[in-house]
Amino acid sequence: MADDILRDTSAELGEESIEKSLRPSTLRQYIGQEPLKQRLQVYIQAARQREEPLDHVLLYGPPGLGKTTLAMVIANEMGVGLRTTSGPAIEKSGDLLALLNELQPGDVLFIDEIHRMPKTVEEMLYSAMEDFYVDIIAGEGPTARPIHFPLPPFTLIGATTRAGMLSQPLRDRFGIVEHMAYYNTDELAEIIKRSADIFDTEIQPDGAFELARRSRGTPRVANRLLRRVRDFAMVKDRDYIDDDMVNFSLDLLKVDEAGLDEVDHKILRTMIEFYQGGPVGVNTIAANIGEEVDTIESMYEPYLLQIGFLQRTPRGRVVTQAAYAHLDLPYIEKKG
Repeated sequence: MADDILRDTSAELGEESIEKSLRPSTLRQYIGQEPLKQRLQVYIQAARQREEPLDHVLLYGPPGLGKTTLAMVIANEMGVGLRTTSGPAIEKSGDLLALLNELQPGDVLFIDEIHRMPKTVEEMLYSAMEDFYVDIIAGEGPTARPIHFPLPPFTLIGATTRAGMLSQPLRDRFGIVEHMAYYNTDELAEIIKRSADIFDTEIQPDGAFELARRSRGTPRVANRLLRRVRDFAMVKDRDYIDDDMVNFSLDLLKVDEAGLDEVDHKILRTMIEFYQGGPVGVNTIAANIGEEVDTIESMYEPYLLQIGFLQRTPRGRVVTQAAYAHLDLPYIEKKG
């Protein structure tokens, strides 16, 4: 009995270590985002030569592109500690102060979804980022007094999928602002091969390419689909994954040739069948398909725009001729 418990625990720990090892730890291991990596390499090397913390970094782009991973890589490359949190988790100024108080000189504080921080917390962050101190009020009423709280020099890395929602004063305090782009098929195929090695799964080059082609330009999606295809291959007693196995698995998962899933199809078909392809507002689309506006705008719309299936106009979203062709539906040219 005790042996079984120990075995189960070690298996769980093994899975956790695999999950962690999927994330690269150095810029050399990090696949893709080449121009961004080259610039970061210069900034990091210069900061290390000056023996100073790296300037504050803002990473923005669609979800799943590796912003959190890149923050970990930066901390590793700088040889410093990393503290991670998210905007919604910092509810009041005291939460932020507790995080800042734990930092050592040069450490990295990573805040995911930084656009969702409360305004009071954001304002406290201004002086912390610029001059490495915060002023807090202790006590209440006549006994209240300000306390000047010095902080060690640190690097703040903020990540957001909605850069437009950041206030100008906060954005201006980041010395390094970088956009993370979608990955190309070759880069995703490399990521898939690396992940397959970590999973101890053999994948043929054609299988890796096909999986990469249908992963929405996103490493998170690629790794998630690889896990599911691996499950199908295992149950079917296949020693390796090839393009036939990928096609079979993704057809069952309802991921089409362009990497679109059921929700993508629902968005496009709703716009075509109920609104003649648009223009239609995102709130209307969300109400029709039963999804949150934020979910559509951050998870689905960017990719549909990227591959040219949607257009944004002042009057709303419009389905393009390419999307009609992909869905095998007749396209009627709109007049006027």
